[in-house]
Amino acid sequence: MIPFLIVLVAVCFSVVGELLLKAGMNDVGVLSFSNFFPTMVKIFSHPRILLGFGSIGIGAIFWLAAISRANLSWAYPMLSMGYILVLILSATFLKEEVSAIRWIGALVVCAGVILISRS
Repeated sequence: MIPFLIVLVAVCFSVVGELLLKAGMNDVGVLSFSNFFPTMVKIFSHPRILLGFGSIGIGAIFWLAAISRANLSWAYPMLSMGYILVLILSATFLKEEVSAIRWIGALVVCAGVILISRS
């Protein structure tokens, strides 16, 4: 049970980090070769992006704690919980439109996570 909880914490920090990165990039704009260096300055000075990197870093530390306690063949598939959380939270907080086929895909992923967690 402890490894599962640690993986869940790692996933949550990573998902929050990704949402913060996306919200920050929505503010910064498109990163392309024509505006690469000026945009990089904006990126590395944007609070949401910096918080996003920090959150992902904390998630990585929890991930290390998880894989030090559990088999990688069990723990790694558990990361797919992040797909589901990103789908739900992107629709909720970023107001992204999520198609029916994406929701069906998320349900398939849920089924897979349940099967793996019971092994």
